Amino acid sequence: MKAAVYYGPQDLRVEETADRKPGMDEVLIQVKYCGICGTDIHIFNGDGGSFEVTPPLIPGHEFSGIVAEVGSEVKHLKPGDRVSADPNIMCGKCYFCRNSMEHFCTDNIGIGTTADGGFAEYAVVKASHVFRIPDHLDLLTAAMTEPMSCCLHGIDLCRIRPGSTVLVIGGGPIGMIMMQLAKYSGASKVIMSEPVAEKRELALKLGATAAVDPIREDVDAFLAACTKNVDCVIECAGRPATQADAIRFAGKGATVMFFGLAGPEDSINVKPDEIFKKELHITSSFINPYTFSRAIDVLASGTVDVKSIIAQEISLEELPTALKDPAYRRVGKVVVKISD
Repeated sequence: MKAAVYYGPQDLRVEETADRKPGMDEVLIQVKYCGICGTDIHIFNGDGGSFEVTPPLIPGHEFSGIVAEVGSEVKHLKPGDRVSADPNIMCGKCYFCRNSMEHFCTDNIGIGTTADGGFAEYAVVKASHVFRIPDHLDLLTAAMTEPMSCCLHGIDLCRIRPGSTVLVIGGGPIGMIMMQLAKYSGASKVIMSEPVAEKRELALKLGATAAVDPIREDVDAFLAACTKNVDCVIECAGRPATQADAIRFAGKGATVMFFGLAGPEDSINVKPDEIFKKELHITSSFINPYTFSRAIDVLASGTVDVKSIIAQEISLEELPTALKDPAYRRVGKVVVKISD
């Protein structure tokens, strides 16, 4: 089969690899679409992802497809089923799994991070982590299930209440999803901070109350004109400067959500006095515990528009260039179309 194989920093090769067969409790999925995630870019650049990466590895963890073959013990799925897969497979035995914190599992398998993933014609996944999708949900949208599930976990931790004011920093695909989820969680004002004009325009189209250019505008003055208090800041850019901004722009009693994935060696300067005087709740969100089924339901409902976020479909052969060239990702989500 054809696959994109990661051999080390900046070294991703599209080549023929051995065909894959499912084990007794596994499913072989013919991959149709696989999205490019910030984690994939970190892996490509040698920074690692949510879990430790050991090459050679086929990355890709945001995928949908058709069941091609099932193992002998698999009863709830059959060839021809349209599916998406949760890439985070936990052991179920460690301390964290036994205490409702399975995303901190100490013996996990990460499809696309610790095990071969979806940037290939076929992917093998534990049947327990393969989910059928409704007939009316197209496979391109279904490839967004994993990022949606991560966003749902993040939004659950943001403490948004009806009437809240939410500031989202970073208008990439994740920022656009979080912005819409904040709105549908009851926020009365959702403000997007994003330097790229096309992304600000898209944010307004998708329901943002206002959008500000943090490079050319005074964000403090802009926020003061929009609201009496910023109740939640969701940082989706994953940069030390914007994470420091998130704390600065947060209002009294606010939640600051560090959702963007910064580099493992990055750090920020924090003034404890500022946190104290504003009584900030600073948190983060790690992968997607217990949210995959909910993500499918959200996508199937059409509540959140993800099609408008997908800016480009590319071939598997274009993937190494897309990971290297930021121009591919300037406007929105890039999805690799693996097969027709």
